[in-house]
Amino acid sequence: MSTTPTVYDVAERAGVSIATVSRVYRNPDSVRAQTRERVLAAARDLGYVPSGNARGLASRSTGVLGLCFPDYSDPDAESEAKAGAVGSGDEADDEAAMLYSDQIIRGMERAARRHGYALLIAASLKGGPESLVAKVAGRVDGFAVLARTVPTEDLEVISRRQPVVMLAGPRESNQLDHLDHVEVANSDGQRELTRHLIEDHGLRRLAYVGSAEDSPDVEARFRGYAEACRAAGIAVGTAPDLRVAMMTQAEGARAADALLDRPGERPEALLFANDQMAVGALHTLERRGVRVPQDVAVTGFDGIALGRLVRPALTTVRQPMRRMGEEAVELLVRRLSGRAEARSSEPVSVTLPVSVVRRASCGCGSAR
Repeated sequence: MSTTPTVYDVAERAGVSIATVSRVYRNPDSVRAQTRERVLAAARDLGYVPSGNARGLASRSTGVLGLCFPDYSDPDAESEAKAGAVGSGDEADDEAAMLYSDQIIRGMERAARRHGYALLIAASLKGGPESLVAKVAGRVDGFAVLARTVPTEDLEVISRRQPVVMLAGPRESNQLDHLDHVEVANSDGQRELTRHLIEDHGLRRLAYVGSAEDSPDVEARFRGYAEACRAAGIAVGTAPDLRVAMMTQAEGARAADALLDRPGERPEALLFANDQMAVGALHTLERRGVRVPQDVAVTGFDGIALGRLVRPALTTVRQPMRRMGEEAVELLVRRLSGRAEARSSEPVSVTLPVSVVRRASCGCGSAR
């Protein structure tokens, strides 16, 4: 017979219930300090190490939260971020290389750890998330997913048996109205940035670059851009001036080439739906001898650390990416609290504020 100590052994040694042992490891703040120390002392004496299976037996849960997002990694941007942060220490290097989804993961990990949960992550390109979603959903207590990553019908099935939080983008359909939701003020941020270029810098020939694939965030940003243009009496189309296959640095570089080579007057400002594309555009403009911001202004959206490292430093809209991850965990934990009112309450929709960061690439001259 195995002599490996179990959760039952710890409970007997400490004189508490199995559920109390589980709470000590999953949510220590919910247990009185004296009881918590008694349980931990018993565990140390026995050499007990908690396992996910043991926690599941005690609480009928896995102690794990899940996250699914599209894998739009950008090796060029990550390599450049690390190169730009050389000499600042490993932690700073890692911070500089973090892109949008990395920051959300960081926020979720920190919040999950505070609540005694682990985080299971599934990154997927289009066409592949269905099988990953099934695997993740079957191993977690609650599930967060970036908009448009998982088919609506799959989310509908998953949400019947566990709480699901949608991250980014507006609500996609009436079918998902019952899900909690976290987004940022995309339209407001892009509107304010565009207004800044028009009113503060006097720029009127603007070009907006979005994504070819439907993205609720990108569409919201384009709406904000269009609203600012119309308010200033600038003609604007019903879609971005250019759409790219993926919002990477390489695609941004190609987009800048395409816009420079179009017949007619050159745009006075290139507005990109994310920072990675904007950074790629800066490289193209430098290669072609186009000065930024003297000849053309360039802006992005997200506020990733890479934008501070390029020259000129990138004007952008900073969104609270880590806080998005943290808010997702808080909503899931609230649903998983066991309280009937939390499980059955109305869906929560959280919109986080954004801020315009004015740097040298638009002509403000700030490197902050």
